[in-house]
Amino acid sequence: MFDVKKNKFRVLSLFANIGVAEAYLEDIGCHVVVANELVKKRADLYSKIYPRTTMVCGDITVSETYKTIIDIAKSNHVNMVIATPPCQGMSTAGEQNENDERNKLVIPAIESILDLCPQYAMIENVPNFINTAIEYHGERKLLTDIIMEALGLSYNISANVVNTQDYGIAQSRERMIILLSRKDQRKWSLPPKEERYVTLRDAIGWIPEIDPFVKDLSQEEFHRIFPYYEERRTRALAISKWNIPPVHVYRQVEAMMYTPSGKTAFDNPVHKPIKQDGTYVKGYRNTYMRQRWDTPAYTVTMDNRKISSQGNVHPGRLVCHGDNGENLYSDPRTLTLYELMLVMSLPKDWPLPEKAQEAFVRRVIGEGIPPLFIKKLFNSLL
Repeated sequence: MFDVKKNKFRVLSLFANIGVAEAYLEDIGCHVVVANELVKKRADLYSKIYPRTTMVCGDITVSETYKTIIDIAKSNHVNMVIATPPCQGMSTAGEQNENDERNKLVIPAIESILDLCPQYAMIENVPNFINTAIEYHGERKLLTDIIMEALGLSYNISANVVNTQDYGIAQSRERMIILLSRKDQRKWSLPPKEERYVTLRDAIGWIPEIDPFVKDLSQEEFHRIFPYYEERRTRALAISKWNIPPVHVYRQVEAMMYTPSGKTAFDNPVHKPIKQDGTYVKGYRNTYMRQRWDTPAYTVTMDNRKISSQGNVHPGRLVCHGDNGENLYSDPRTLTLYELMLVMSLPKDWPLPEKAQEAFVRRVIGEGIPPLFIKKLFNSLL
């Protein structure tokens, strides 16, 4: 029997994206032997971050691509499969379309487990995975029922909806985690929950104030409003190359300057969100909204660059009391990529290449699962 105390897990990672989930696996003795990703830009960045992993870039539903993945996995004695099929057809942030063809991508993940017969496997997705059905062998079946039907004879299977904030992650992020343990192995279970939440203050509260760069102000206006911009920018970059917020427009920044932690600018007495033509914005109350310091962060989404999207704005700190009753607050901006990486529980020394495109990384990071949770999940076996 495979001895997890003396040997590494040899892992196949399907739908690997840029490898956010895998960030700590090498540290705990688990080597991702082979990974698969459809989109070349993602696959190329994955290979730069994890040069020891063989990346197979291509469509897993194409027989040649699938065969290449399985052949490499077999020749390297893979004994663990992890898979995160695309969730856009199931996510509450998407259209929740049961007929989305991407919902069927769990099938090649199941087939890979049947072909490799690994000791353990994990399928990870959004919570609505449990309610999603597809056409399978001429019948409409729930994805979870298909997994049980195909793998239940050989594997102990548990389906769990978890919130990563319960496991020491500074982010509220709900995911469906399906754990499969081959029946000749001990059962894989979730790690114990932590006794306290890790808050946004714990994760990024030590990072000093950073002003946004505003693209639609004259140089004179900008330096009048943000006289310490250069000094703060230099201090921020000394922490990390990625510790600079996106460029914003002033009408959005101004609204957030008057918005306290945990509040939306729609509640400001005067400085409410306005459009370019000066009329008021009509939007959801979870937009133009600052995060809270003393709770885990809101879920990091793919659209995390925008003040006008949901829950993206830095919590801020009180700067001064205004004479008209409106206080001013620091950091009227979205989180920097570096702050997002900390909220996602990525290691501070994660080897993101210097030439990686920030906007691209910000977007794909919003699809990932916090890697510290994956580390704790794997450690529950180790």
